[in-house]
Amino acid sequence: MPDNTVPNFSFTVLDPALKEAHSVPRIKGLVWAIEAVPGKGITPLEADEVQRILQSPGVGDPENDVLLEANSWCWLHFDTVHRSARSHVGRLPGMPEDVGMMLAETDYGIALEAADDTVWGALPAFDDALAEEDREICAWRFAMRQNLLITTRRTPIPVLGSAYRSLQTQGVPRNPAGVIDRVLRDFTGTVRRQLGQLDDELDRAEDVLLAIEHGSDLGHLGGIVGKVRRRATELRRVVMPIDRVLRDEDLDLPDWAEDDLRDRAERQIHAALDDLIALQDRARSLQDELASSQAEETNRRLCIVSIVTTLMLPATLVTGFFGMNTGGMFLASGGLGTIFAGGLCVAAMAVTFIFMKIARLF
Repeated sequence: MPDNTVPNFSFTVLDPALKEAHSVPRIKGLVWAIEAVPGKGITPLEADEVQRILQSPGVGDPENDVLLEANSWCWLHFDTVHRSARSHVGRLPGMPEDVGMMLAETDYGIALEAADDTVWGALPAFDDALAEEDREICAWRFAMRQNLLITTRRTPIPVLGSAYRSLQTQGVPRNPAGVIDRVLRDFTGTVRRQLGQLDDELDRAEDVLLAIEHGSDLGHLGGIVGKVRRRATELRRVVMPIDRVLRDEDLDLPDWAEDDLRDRAERQIHAALDDLIALQDRARSLQDELASSQAEETNRRLCIVSIVTTLMLPATLVTGFFGMNTGGMFLASGGLGTIFAGGLCVAAMAVTFIFMKIARLF
């Protein structure tokens, strides 16, 4: 069992302080549970504190707040890979039924909704593949109030761990919306790094295409451009729905989440979408130019074949004539017949060549 896994606790805990047996809440699927205090830091929560927070429908309500410190907020993160964990998350106390069902869902989808003081939804992220270009897109889900953030995921998602660690290195935001903003910022940063790599590949393909010589093989360039277009399309299908839900005029976010989600996150996502569209336009233009070059090369080769065929046609007629097995064929006797027939073939080809030059057929 890995060192960062607590005995009898089947999920990875990122905070070393949570290794203490007395600090680990015994709740199905719970990966970490912390209290975050802006300006101070984070502390792990005990099991009874987590239960008290979940069972209180008034978290975030000053009149019914169960948090340990004023202005603090809590983050509970669940792994829903097991059915029992999904069942538990779907029935979290203090959460509306539709929110609990959303947190326990397994299908991929992008959504963002708000009602009263609760914001919930599903956002995309990349999995933990070693190579950045091999990372697949998956979804994680969240529900938050002003003083409570609940997140769930089925596969390890590096951006959530990065957001968790940023609470210690970059400070604690004033509310959970700041965490969502950091996750989206990290996600868009990864998207832009991938766009930079794809743009570099297009640069190399463009350099080869501009310096191309007749007779060069253009097939490998088509593979590069095709790869770039496929990946850019995959990324656009992920980024565009986020941009759409953030721009939805019917989305009525609470005042405390408006700045982080509607303003900063929307600008980041829209900028990444603009870069994606620009990359797709460039890839499409390069593919059109590549197709034009390939068509030009194909036409050039067909022209050469046509010229050779036309030049050989008179010689074929001459050889066909002398190849007839008929009696009385002149030049059948004598020692210069073959030389005369060969000269006749060359002369016929020369006449054809001169005619094609005069007629500008090539």
